[in-house]
Amino acid sequence: MKRHLTSWYSPSLGKEMPIATYGDYGFALLMVPTAAADYLEYERFQLMDHLAPLIDSGKVKVYSIDSINNESWMNNNMDPWHKSVRHQHWNNYVFHEVVPFIRNSSSWDTPIITCGASFGALHSMNLFLKRPDIINGVIAMSGVYDLTEYTKGHYDDNVYFNSPMHYIPKLTDHTILEQIRQSRHIHILTGGGAHEDPAASGHFAKVLYDKGIWYELDQWGPEWPHDWNTWRAMLPQYLGSKF
Repeated sequence: MKRHLTSWYSPSLGKEMPIATYGDYGFALLMVPTAAADYLEYERFQLMDHLAPLIDSGKVKVYSIDSINNESWMNNNMDPWHKSVRHQHWNNYVFHEVVPFIRNSSSWDTPIITCGASFGALHSMNLFLKRPDIINGVIAMSGVYDLTEYTKGHYDDNVYFNSPMHYIPKLTDHTILEQIRQSRHIHILTGGGAHEDPAASGHFAKVLYDKGIWYELDQWGPEWPHDWNTWRAMLPQYLGSKF
């Protein structure tokens, strides 16, 4: 499996941001890490090893980026308003820097699918829903789609507009809604075991249903916990069978 690490100074974030790329060909899978983790998390927990056959065959090319949750929602010493502003900086980094990087390293018509587990599922879903004109779909594993679960009671416009459970029910922009509806790759996956919250996935699926948005909701059984063995099974299965 071909692996390449690079970085650049991000104007959006004011810091050096690394990215790991796996493979040469295929649609682009943009991986967002869990919680306070980094761009090599999926590799450390052997998820990339499980994706290797799909990567080596040219089905998918994986791009794994850093989160900045330690500089925003996971930083308990930071002013809540600054947390929400910092998260918006990260969105800008993805939209204005990472997406062009992917386009320039593949082609401008290569589909981009966001993907993440746990907190990364929320971010992945949010990135797609905010910019369906440049991101083509999402695979969200074991997510909660209400950002206030992470904001410790803080609520402002940046929280609202980055919390799919809040802004999607009130979304009326016909152009954006139609772009979302055109995607055939909105996959909401969850286990049913320890520390999973399948009800959160079900509630968000109902929000999409009420807006006329197609999705796939898949709840696995109680033997699948909120942990890496679940995600190492889920993601290869979906990439192999749905793409």
